[in-house]
Amino acid sequence: MIRPVTPDYAALEAAVVSTAPFAHVVVPHFIGPDDLHALAASLPDIRSGGSFPPAALTLSPLMAQLVRELEGPRLRELIARKFALDLETAPTMLTLRGRTRAKDGRIHRDSDSKRVTVLLYLNAAGDAAWARHEGCLRLLRNAHDLEDFAAEIPPVNGTLLVFPNGPDTWHGHRQYVGPRHTIQLNYMTNDARARNELRRHRLSALTKRLPWVA
Repeated sequence: MIRPVTPDYAALEAAVVSTAPFAHVVVPHFIGPDDLHALAASLPDIRSGGSFPPAALTLSPLMAQLVRELEGPRLRELIARKFALDLETAPTMLTLRGRTRAKDGRIHRDSDSKRVTVLLYLNAAGDAAWARHEGCLRLLRNAHDLEDFAAEIPPVNGTLLVFPNGPDTWHGHRQYVGPRHTIQLNYMTNDARARNELRRHRLSALTKRLPWVA
């Protein structure tokens, strides 16, 4: 029987909401060192870029348990309280990434159908690229200058980043090519745009499982 991963919910509850350049919370070591070490041997084999729904991957029991945990009520309730949001009926959409491509990280904001974005980074801290600020997510003051950032989050050590989506929630990172393991969870709106995105998400899960899809 596997020992389940236990996120540090107390650290999230105690974390202070930063307001620059927009409301967000960063929780280092949301996944503790021992759990992160166990997960390192259980990461799904993702050989191409892009986001993959869990149904498109072969997940280890440990990763599958973590996915269920993240989609559960405890994280939802804590985030709702932290940002004074009503997320009780918000649909969730969860994807995993394993590799970052040269085209990834360009400045963007998330779609209007995503009410809240949650990013969990499962990479070790030793990669020299992180020290060069490559692949480190920047929360930006504008939509055109990657160097004008108020916060930078290295994608390491089980760090959790949460922010409600809005018209000025611009973010991106310096170019990085290589392994970069991330779980992204979104709490969605409950309208046609979100339903369409969730349908595309389910279709993506089916097509990415086909043998001729790289």
